Amino acid sequence: MKNILDVKDLCKTYVTDKRQNNVLKNVSFTVKEGEMVAIMGPSGSGKSTLLYAVSGMDKPTSGTVMFDDKEISAMSEKEMADIRLNDMGFIFQQMYMMKNLTILDNIALPAFECKKDGKTKAEKIEKAYGLMRKMDIVESAKNDINEVSGGQLQRACICRSMINDPKILFADEPTGALNRTSSTQVMQSMVKLNEEGTTIMLVTHDPKVAAMCKRVMYIVDGNIKGEYVVPDDKSLSQGDKERRLNTWLMDLGW
Repeated sequence: MKNILDVKDLCKTYVTDKRQNNVLKNVSFTVKEGEMVAIMGPSGSGKSTLLYAVSGMDKPTSGTVMFDDKEISAMSEKEMADIRLNDMGFIFQQMYMMKNLTILDNIALPAFECKKDGKTKAEKIEKAYGLMRKMDIVESAKNDINEVSGGQLQRACICRSMINDPKILFADEPTGALNRTSSTQVMQSMVKLNEEGTTIMLVTHDPKVAAMCKRVMYIVDGNIKGEYVVPDDKSLSQGDKERRLNTWLMDLGW
């Protein structure tokens, strides 16, 4: 499998009151097509900053980010906006949706902005329905966003992120605002998408979530301190995988 992301010597520095804060320090890694990678680390370690820098939501101070063989770190904001709309999907802890639109319309909205597929509005609406069926929330299509549970709303956000067939899905604490049952449902949905071929890179503080991924990167003070490959062993329960990951995290000072 080829690399969908190739990050080299990535740095991000903020200047506040003439003082430099080096949030990311020469970070390098790759993500292959079809991987599901978690980023973990203590609060303030640079997890979300890293996700934003490699997805083009924030400009790195230095270094390069290659996405699908294109150097997005050197792109203009307009070029990057097109990449984010057409080739990337995003899920956040806070479930941003338009309050004056139904769940269905919120999901379909990015498709109406996308011109690459040549589909009609009706075809895009039908695709939104199809994604909702896959996420088991189709009965909420005509509901307002305040008429569904947090877990249903986050699964709707996943549908929206997938509406334009992205090459990669970025998620920042996608289960952080959910209870355990809703968190499990959302992660099962994301694992299913990954099994169908979607590349996923997510930030999480939850070992239960990270143990459902294929690889975990642990970041401390802006540096990747270690990487862990989650065992692909059918004889291991999810609890076994989580315990092994926890042992590794504790060894790193989690």
